[in-house]
Amino acid sequence: MMLNLSNPLLSSSMPAFFKVSWRVISLCLFALLYLFTVVYLAPTSAVVLAQDASSQELLDNIEGGAPIKTAAKFAVIMDHDTGEVLFSKNGTTTTAPASMSKLMTAAIIFEKLKRGEIALDTEFKVSEKAWSWQGSKMWVLVGTQISVENLLRGLIIQSGNDAAIVLAENIAGSEEAFAVLMNQKAREWGLVNSTFANATGWPNPGQKMSMVDLANLARKIIRDYPEYYTIFSESEFTWSKITQQNRNPLLRAFEGADGLKTGHTDESGYGVVGSSVIDGERRIIVLNGLETSNARLREARRIMQIAFDDFERRIFFRPGDVVVEAEIFKGKRNTVRLVTGEVINLTLHRELVSKVKATAIYDGPISAPVLEGQQVGTLRLEVPGRVPFIYPLYAEKGVEEAGWMGKISLAARKILIKPDRSSGKKERE
Repeated sequence: MMLNLSNPLLSSSMPAFFKVSWRVISLCLFALLYLFTVVYLAPTSAVVLAQDASSQELLDNIEGGAPIKTAAKFAVIMDHDTGEVLFSKNGTTTTAPASMSKLMTAAIIFEKLKRGEIALDTEFKVSEKAWSWQGSKMWVLVGTQISVENLLRGLIIQSGNDAAIVLAENIAGSEEAFAVLMNQKAREWGLVNSTFANATGWPNPGQKMSMVDLANLARKIIRDYPEYYTIFSESEFTWSKITQQNRNPLLRAFEGADGLKTGHTDESGYGVVGSSVIDGERRIIVLNGLETSNARLREARRIMQIAFDDFERRIFFRPGDVVVEAEIFKGKRNTVRLVTGEVINLTLHRELVSKVKATAIYDGPISAPVLEGQQVGTLRLEVPGRVPFIYPLYAEKGVEEAGWMGKISLAARKILIKPDRSSGKKERE
């Protein structure tokens, strides 16, 4: 039986609290429902933590799929376009780089040329120290003036220690001061496992590099200084009437090879940094610790072939591809599609392509308002034996926040429907 509170015959005998108008009661109910939407239905806060992609342990030894064997004590295969390390054997371990560290000397000169601080026809004076230095030589003459362009050819093609010292002394005042600059640039360029004591690669306890750092340095040179990189592919250079062949064996032994640098000392063994292009794809290899120059030639050619034969570039997503549809909280629409903003491609061993796992991660449900193009999540690609690759995900369309009536309606629906307690970090594969 229902009680009619509006009946005047009953009103005189009713307790005072029954005399409250229905309007006040309705407002109270609305207020409670609104509070319910704000407090009870609010999504649980969650923090999404992506795995650090700078793991030294994972970078140090990457098999890349089927095991790759090499006689080199240190080895790296890198994809130039993405910077991905495809294979690594002691890749982040520091070792004596020998003349491969002349790449750092060259990179600093390239940077100064690009900034206009020096020019190719700028002439540098040859000191007695440079003229008398031992090891591989350009055969400079003391007291003469030599252009930066010719000194670069002597440094790169002939691996001249004398050329390296001339460049260092004229840039920084002394080779020691130039080594300080080399270390500063190493930190600036992210070469975290490299230290320098000289411009030549002459044996010194303070002259150490990792193969990953050498690959990254080669990548920087190729990418940032293409106008000077062509020197690395020149077959020979003559100075002081002495003609010397380019010391890089890959130039004559592998189709598509166009750089970079060899190195050898008793401490380091025989090493090479090489790069080649086939069908528009570029690979970089770094080897060190081989026993003979012939072993270096054979292994460099074999590993470079593997770099192209065993690995392929696969596009997983293109800009605007929908990855997942995410639930929206307090919005005029219930969901929003999350899309990629770039081409997402990986260079992988052919055996790993089918084993890639993609996961969309976001704090859900996502609270409105959401702007079109707003980053609201991440995409994680997992490859066996590799650090995860993380990419941003964006809202395809904007979602406006619901009005107060809409929020109350949402609360009412939630009261009648069992609430989803899974709010928080969402992972969709």
